[in-house]
This record gives sequence, C-alpha cells and structure tokens, in this order.
Amino acid sequence: MTTSRLEQARRLQAVAQTGLHYARDPFDIQRYQEIAAIAHAQLAELTGAATTEQITQLFIPEKGYANPKLDVRTAVFRDDRILLVRELSDGCWTLPGGWADVGSTPAQIAAREVLEEAGFVVRISRFMKLIDMHQHAHPPEPFHIWKLIFQGEILSEGQPDGIETDGVGFFALDDLPPLSLQRILPEQIARLFELRASGGVDFD
Repeated sequence: MTTSRLEQARRLQAVAQTGLHYARDPFDIQRYQEIAAIAHAQLAELTGAATTEQITQLFIPEKGYANPKLDVRTAVFRDDRILLVRELSDGCWTLPGGWADVGSTPAQIAAREVLEEAGFVVRISRFMKLIDMHQHAHPPEPFHIWKLIFQGEILSEGQPDGIETDGVGFFALDDLPPLSLQRILPEQIARLFELRASGGVDFD
C-alpha cells in the first residue's frame, strides 16, 4: 500500500519526538529537532488547518515515546435511532466522546462522556469498533488517532453539562444531521447499526 505524504509526515513527527526523548548527544538532539521542523511544515501544508508555528505549538506538550492518541466514543441506540450530540466547536453532530484520560478505563471514559455531553447515565455493554482514523476518509489531521467505540444502554436521563456540546438528539440512519467529519463519518454510523444487529465487532 502506498504511504501517503500525510502519513509520512506523521511518522517523521513520531520519529523526531521519540528520538528527542532518548537522545543524549547534542548533535543527535539537533538532528531530531530538524526532523521535527520538517514534519511540522509538512503537516501544516497537508492539513491546511494551521501554520507551521501553530503545528509546532500543538506538539510542544507531546513528550516521550510517540503513540497514537485515543478517542473514546459511545453508540447509544433508542429503537431504530442513534444518539448524537452537537459540538460547540463546529456546530456539527457526532457520537458523545472525547480523548482518553489517564486514570480511567476506556469503559469509564465512554460512560462519563455520554453523561457529560448528552445527560444520560449509561451502562457500557460491549465494545463495538476500533477505527484507525487515517484508514478512513476523515479530514486531514496532524495526529495519528485511534477511535474506540463502545455500545451503551440507557439507565436514566438527566441534563448534559453544556461545556462542549449544545444539542442532543436521536436520529435515524436515513435522517442524520450534518456530521462532524473530523470525529465520525456517515458510513461509520451505518456500520454501527449493522454491528448492533449482528453483535459483531470491527477493527482496523
């Protein structure tokens, strides 16, 4: 399979980050810093979402051995509809979820995000799908991201906290609202309906 320029840039960034973590020789450190600068310029060009300086600032907190980031989301169904929340950041809809937190299990994160963003207390019943985002048609993204999707069953209903989302609704597959494509794609939601019916699990 041909490696895309975006994937090459992500890999260069990962090599530079990991190299800077282990390097002790000042010449090696300088070389890895140069690799990082090249990677940041490429990521800025290929994503079109930020300048090179903004990309550099984005990666400053990233220290140590480079790993994919984990995005944890939950599919909650009511009859033939799926729960979606509207993101304040772009005004579009997605499954409730967010970045994985240190100190919590993936299932705990999945349940907490549903409560915070949609206002529902859920029981996480099973794992449904692992998505390697750069294997799918998401908009270009500087980070290498894996998305974990669980299924949740509603136990009770409350109020979302409104910090990151400003809308909550259940939608049929043939009547989806505008989706936040950085987070979820229509074909991925369609696959979740299939997995719900079959009891299967998908992974990239």
